[in-house]
Amino acid sequence: MANAFIPIQELVVYKLARQLSDMAWSLYAGMTFEDKKLIGDQFLRATDSIGANIAEGYARFYYLDKVRFYYNARASQSESTDHWLELLLSRNKISQDFFNQYKTISKELQIKLNNFIKQTKDEGKSK
Repeated sequence: MANAFIPIQELVVYKLARQLSDMAWSLYAGMTFEDKKLIGDQFLRATDSIGANIAEGYARFYYLDKVRFYYNARASQSESTDHWLELLLSRNKISQDFFNQYKTISKELQIKLNNFIKQTKDEGKSK
């Protein structure tokens, strides 16, 4: 990342966030109106917020501003996976396969996002 601009669409953390958003949207689109209002809206909002916060942070100049948005992305990732996804499974609104696939991508994103935050901090401090 240092001294070279990488388009956000090429960042692995952003690509993973978009994968989760696509999965969440596919699920949401097939829900009943009641399920959308009770759980779907919150799950979709939390999932979409991951990529949105990465994008907003990436557009910031100062590294601490960037990191603040990346922390928000990490919190949204936790909300979507550790809370809403678990509820969807326990309420039989998703299959075990959907759960496993979402969880796997989310875990990879969590690791990459933590590394991305550390890298951003390290680069910012060295300037």
